[in-house]
Amino acid sequence: MRSSVAAVHDLVSRLVPADDLEAVHRAEALGWLERTDDVFRRVKPATPPRHLVSYVVPVDPADGAVLLVDHVNAGLWLPPGGHVEPDEHPADTARREVREELGVDGDGLVGVPAFLTITETVGIGAGHTDVSLWFVLPLAAGTALTLDENEFRGARWWSRAEVAATDPGRFDPHLGRFLAKLDPERQPKVRR
Repeated sequence: MRSSVAAVHDLVSRLVPADDLEAVHRAEALGWLERTDDVFRRVKPATPPRHLVSYVVPVDPADGAVLLVDHVNAGLWLPPGGHVEPDEHPADTARREVREELGVDGDGLVGVPAFLTITETVGIGAGHTDVSLWFVLPLAAGTALTLDENEFRGARWWSRAEVAATDPGRFDPHLGRFLAKLDPERQPKVRR
């Protein structure tokens, strides 16, 4: 197994699933990582058709609100993030993406993912399968942002109550499950 894929395998193996679906996704991701080293997107939008993504969920430590971006291609409110480059560590991807997409420093990022999902994407281009590692970035709601206007129509902070009161079809299909998984200290649950 390629060392960069082994590092991802280690991250995924340490995740403690919050529910049955995350357990299924974790088992499927581990099997996929054991079968192939071809896990990094090489050609947009879908080569290989299944590839790694790092989501970054900025969470306001004061009240637990989350920052979501209005993604042009997906037509959804999503966490910032992007595809993991070949041999890049997913936490490094997460830090890079918040710099590129939000113009903020990702040094406070929790270096282990809090959540894992496998999602068939939709959007303007061809669909594909994202194996997404969700990282938490503590970030104050008042932090100045510089959005990537090519990717996003806007960004806003969402309280958990606002997310719960909004049509779930406007978000990543797993956002509610992710929010439910966060514990009161908003720290990811991992195996040590």
